[in-house]
Amino acid sequence: MSGIERRAFISLLAGAAVASPLAARAQQGAKIPRIGCLLTGSLEWPETRATLDAFRQGLRVLGYVEGQSIVTEYRTAEGKIERFPSLANELVALKLDLILAAGTPAASAVQRATTTIPIVAPAMGDPVADGLVGSLARPGGNVTGLAFLGPELAAKRLGLLKQALPNASRVAALWHPGAFAERTTRDMLQATDAAARSLGVELQLLDVRGADEFDRAFSAATTGRADALLVLPSAVFFNARQRIVDLAAQHRLPAMCPAREFATAGGLVAYGASIPDLYRRSASYVDKILKGANPADLPVEQPTKFELVVNLKTAKALGITIPEPFLLLADEVIE
Repeated sequence: MSGIERRAFISLLAGAAVASPLAARAQQGAKIPRIGCLLTGSLEWPETRATLDAFRQGLRVLGYVEGQSIVTEYRTAEGKIERFPSLANELVALKLDLILAAGTPAASAVQRATTTIPIVAPAMGDPVADGLVGSLARPGGNVTGLAFLGPELAAKRLGLLKQALPNASRVAALWHPGAFAERTTRDMLQATDAAARSLGVELQLLDVRGADEFDRAFSAATTGRADALLVLPSAVFFNARQRIVDLAAQHRLPAMCPAREFATAGGLVAYGASIPDLYRRSASYVDKILKGANPADLPVEQPTKFELVVNLKTAKALGITIPEPFLLLADEVIE
């Protein structure tokens, strides 16, 4: 456990020890739920704090106060998803009531570690193709949660990029091997390739497995004379979004990204489900399971909130004029 994780957990326990509601419950012998959170990024990272704040807000609406009526044990991969298996084993060993797993790689790691502890995943790609659930309507195992339609949106994002940049003929696509299971990754890449061919776009696929490979990928995009950048979904990319948009600016590549947070960080365009909204909604799964529901019977929900965001400050810096009809489609325009 890192220093900040240890301090966070100790502070929670300390707060719990002095909180009168918790003391009253303890005297009555009531059990305080203990849940785990397996996260991609550090607790110090703004993006991690934003999603956790949304999750906690959802819990508060349902009557849970962290450190009083619920205790949380955190483990973070610090952006290195290869750490998930060992961290998942640590959480499982604590015999928690439930584990919140940040996304597909985290949920897969926890599912391999336990078939009995309920797992709630707020932002899965394609949970059926990834083998996390039997079906969306009836998961059938110990995993449930929400999906953000990663593979299905790949073609749409490329189409939107072409609308925003009609003259773009070469597009470099950043993808992360290991972000999803093999079938989901294959489906996403095939959908992106098919969309590129239908749009008359030459696609350059650039795999990035870790933070130390971004420079190489962007240099390859420049060498390949890419007109624009498509960032495919990945929890690692989401946490590294500031570095991605900074490199895009450095290489003068207008970028289409998978979540609004990329656009607010400086990316040109973003389209996708609201990740904080998914985390907020995941609190209802936690509540239902802690009250006795079986995750096998809780349907996986789809996103209800999608956002198209355009950053005109970035467009101006790149010398790009975004067509007016495209701007009218946007849910938010950053000026």
